[in-house]
Amino acid sequence: MAFFGYEYQARQRREALALGLIRFSAVFVLAVLGGLLGFIVYHGAAALNWEFLSAFPRNGLTEGGLFPAILGTLCLALGSLSIALPLGCGAAIYLAEYARPGRLLTVIRLGISNLSGVPSVVFGLFGLALFVGFLGLGRSILSGSLTLAMLVLPTVTSAAEEALRQTPQSFREAAIGLGASRWQAVRQVVLPAALPNMLTGAILALGRAAGETAPIMFTAAAAYTLALPDSPFSEVMALSTHIYNLATSGTHIEETRHLQYGAALVLMALVLGMSLLAIILRSRLRRNRRW
Repeated sequence: MAFFGYEYQARQRREALALGLIRFSAVFVLAVLGGLLGFIVYHGAAALNWEFLSAFPRNGLTEGGLFPAILGTLCLALGSLSIALPLGCGAAIYLAEYARPGRLLTVIRLGISNLSGVPSVVFGLFGLALFVGFLGLGRSILSGSLTLAMLVLPTVTSAAEEALRQTPQSFREAAIGLGASRWQAVRQVVLPAALPNMLTGAILALGRAAGETAPIMFTAAAAYTLALPDSPFSEVMALSTHIYNLATSGTHIEETRHLQYGAALVLMALVLGMSLLAIILRSRLRRNRRW
């Protein structure tokens, strides 16, 4: 009996230790996030005002605001998502619903996994060579959106495939049993059920696309322009490259330090706002789901 009592106490201690490590990890992650946000807010809040959000930069980027960069970031992020979402969902439908287990499926999944690990600067150079140079699209919203779409495509595809696989198999069997074709079952039953979880990948992709610098530096972003975008072939400013230019290429780097942190704060708020809208949409779709 004493032996079993000792074993029970040892298990209890190991469980308490594991739980303590898990809690420490969660608190550590939250502390890092809170420290980062607090640091940015502390140094950037002083720059925030209506002019900073609505005016053009001027006087060598040392004065004025961020309006062209905010608009350009929105165009690039939403443009890339509008390209990556249908392509990623289409690939996910094939992988989850139609592809047969075998060597080809293994190669495809391996390619998607490897693509997600490619550095963003490589995507930028590839976009420069293909979209800007070979296809003649020039430095434009379209070139930048296509490059960012390739960058976030693995994230969208993986999240969408996982959402489709989480949909109960009985949904498919019931639809086919009622006379639906396989595509009708996927389109009318499986996709609506999986859509809320598929939006998770869209949220992650949107945040990453809005914050990337290297891909759009080569394909879309201008250091400064007085013209607002009027077509997909327009060159734009973007918040991420604007911060980079202020911090590395400006004529008064130290004097514009508050503008750098202010732009970073605006970028974080923009990403948070777009993600929040997507999360609200996902929550509403989940509430309307009947299973």
